[in-house]
Order: sequence, then structure tokens, then C-alpha cells
Amino acid sequence: MEVNFKLDDIQETAIRLLPALAGYRVFAFHGEMGAGKTTFIQALCKAMGVVDTISSPTFSIINQYKTSNGQTVYHMDLYRVKDETEAINAGVEDCLYSGDICFVEWPQKATAIFPEKTLHITISSVEDNARKLKLNL
Repeated sequence: MEVNFKLDDIQETAIRLLPALAGYRVFAFHGEMGAGKTTFIQALCKAMGVVDTISSPTFSIINQYKTSNGQTVYHMDLYRVKDETEAINAGVEDCLYSGDICFVEWPQKATAIFPEKTLHITISSVEDNARKLKLNL
């Protein structure tokens, strides 16, 4: 499944895609630096009703949020992680198998620890204000 959208419409795109994501708990976001991974995850979190401040976990590696109905959502950024061992030591694997929603940027840094039923999403820049989202459903 592919979706093209403009950054100005990112929130509407996230809301529209939520039903297609319902069968998954772990989402692996691929894309170049600046493609919009964090921005799209922030839009998804808002669409899911996250009540906490949503920020990039580049330095903390793992951010934990709560939705208005008490659901836990993890947002992870593995950019600074060297390998699977470092990811495991940081607690990434515990989050991935917690049963909670997990949004992960730069999953290629620790591919071996992801559950089999992970939805891989690739975001790419099409032009200045447009992006292409490819979901491997």
C-alpha cells in the first residue's frame, strides 16, 4: 500500500491510515534523515489520543507516552544504537514484546530483535513538501 501526502496534510493522513494499522503493535519506520519519520509518528500519536508531549527520542532512545484511555505507546529512535546488544541493553526488546504500541525509527540498527509481525513503513521525500509512505502490509 502506498500513500502520497503533503506535509501540510500529515495529520489527516495519519487519521485516515489508523484503521489499516489496527492489526499491528510494532511499526518500523524506514527512511533517510529528514524524510519525516518523527513528524509522521507525532501525527499518529496525536491521532491515537496521546496526551503527553510528543518529542524525538534521538537522545533518550525510548520515549513512553499515554493516550487519553490509558494505553501505553513507545516511540523509539535507534539512530545512535550500534547493534542489537546495545538495543537490548537500552530496553528496546522489552518494549517491542510488551504488547503495547511501538513506533521505531531506524529499525535497521537492530533488525534481529523485532517481532515477526512488525509492520515496516518506508517514508520518502517526493518533492519539497510531499512524501510517499509505503506500508508493507
